[in-house]
Amino acid sequence: MADLLVYRAEGAAVAHGTDLYGFTVTEWRLPATYPPFAAILFVPAAWLPVPVLKTAFLAGNVLLLAALVVLSARLARRTPAPPVVCAATALALWLEPVFQTLLFGQVNLAVACLTLWDLTRPPRARWTGAALGIAAGIKLTPAVFLIWLLLRGRTREAATALAAFAGTAGLAAVLLPSATVAFWTRELWDTGRVGKAWIVDNQSLQGLIARLLGDPAPGPGWVLPAAVTGAAGLWLAARARQERHGILLIAGTALLVCPISWSHHWVWCVPLLAVLLGDGRRWAATATAVVFTARTLWLVPHAGDRDLHLPWWQQPAASPYPLLVLALLVLPAGAAAARRPPGQAAPSARISSASTIR
Repeated sequence: MADLLVYRAEGAAVAHGTDLYGFTVTEWRLPATYPPFAAILFVPAAWLPVPVLKTAFLAGNVLLLAALVVLSARLARRTPAPPVVCAATALALWLEPVFQTLLFGQVNLAVACLTLWDLTRPPRARWTGAALGIAAGIKLTPAVFLIWLLLRGRTREAATALAAFAGTAGLAAVLLPSATVAFWTRELWDTGRVGKAWIVDNQSLQGLIARLLGDPAPGPGWVLPAAVTGAAGLWLAARARQERHGILLIAGTALLVCPISWSHHWVWCVPLLAVLLGDGRRWAATATAVVFTARTLWLVPHAGDRDLHLPWWQQPAASPYPLLVLALLVLPAGAAAARRPPGQAAPSARISSASTIR
């Protein structure tokens, strides 16, 4: 639980008034990389003995996984019985991103639950978007859903999410002014603090391209594909006929274009599997489950810098998650183009309230 020890150190830095971004902990010399608001939430972790903290985090993450299973079923418009939830939770523990989240003591499941709970609330529910904004205040990646809400015409929810996110930043600015300035002006832009982008742990588009080119800093070699992928993902997610598909497309797009998406960030595989099963696409769900349980990224040579010297036939095994999501982005676009007669315009992106997930 190396990341949990970082969270504990962040909470201690806030409690004792020390430099939030000036320390490293564990044998891997890991620094704090989250916004200051997250460190404020981690203060209670500094009060607990490490064994107690690890036990509490493990139990909490298992409960959060069960909650994510329920929310994923809601996204798929299903209501599973308690025995089914328990069985699905036990099976989901075998998914590599979920297992790695527990192993590192990560907060991915909490962030995913906050985001998914908010996005699957009934239409016009009060304060919809607030939990999404808080999730973005902990980890910035969920902020991409604000753009999606705007593209779907859900301006009220987007405004609420933006206000909640601004509230987290404002609270941090009041309590931790120097750390806030340091994060937004310096630490946010220093992706090297997070880790090496080319190692197999990084399952983003940048990681895929760096390994494919054998270049630890691909620069424009990944920026342009990332921009095209991001635009295509937003376009497809905005035009999705079912909001559940749009939510998954935008989540996958965010993980793709983020400079670093560690394998444990991909806990969105749980709602992806639920929606595939709910749509009756059992073969696709089986293939997806295989991708997220096979752990092929850990089977390729990756000691030292061997990640950069993989032969072509090992490249798919080293980047299974981005390749899967790229396929999910390309196939819907191709299918839509195949269904439209030549010269016929694409259907409107507008959706009726009846199609909104209840």
